[in-house]
Amino acid sequence: MSKLFARIAGFFSNRTFIGVDKAGNRYFTRKEEIDVKEKRWVEFKGEEDPTSIPVEWICWLNGQRKIAPTPEEIMELEARRERVRLNVALLKKEEEERKAREGSKKAVNSGKVGGPDLKSFIRQFPSASEGDRVEQTSDGRIKETQEEKGKPLPESSEPTGSGASYKPGTWQPPT
Repeated sequence: MSKLFARIAGFFSNRTFIGVDKAGNRYFTRKEEIDVKEKRWVEFKGEEDPTSIPVEWICWLNGQRKIAPTPEEIMELEARRERVRLNVALLKKEEEERKAREGSKKAVNSGKVGGPDLKSFIRQFPSASEGDRVEQTSDGRIKETQEEKGKPLPESSEPTGSGASYKPGTWQPPT
């Protein structure tokens, strides 16, 4: 019981005040005699809201920083975050203006939205593979025909079948 009381009393007497953040949360540390590791914690001002802790202080609490953030450092980082926010807003505005200009140019120039050019798309593929012939019908559509109907199809390395005759573990890849 005395050890517990000493530990509780030591918790309040051995603590060292480190700093305070913008929300008024206070940060403390103490060195445990039993453990070598330093204990760090925060006392919230008002309601305990972990989302009110700034990133710099979270890093210090988790031990990712050895030194607690200074007020000057926090002010610099807040100013940088504000500049980034303003730059993002400016870039979004410029992007919207650019899209509006491009949209108005397209509407004036074309007047009608055309579909994709299928003929140029089809031309990028080889016109005929071995044994096949490509014909163009009178209405412009392309029709493929196989010249040799009796020609055997190449054997596939993939298994075929409806699944009714499948037996697990029987299929072997071709060698």
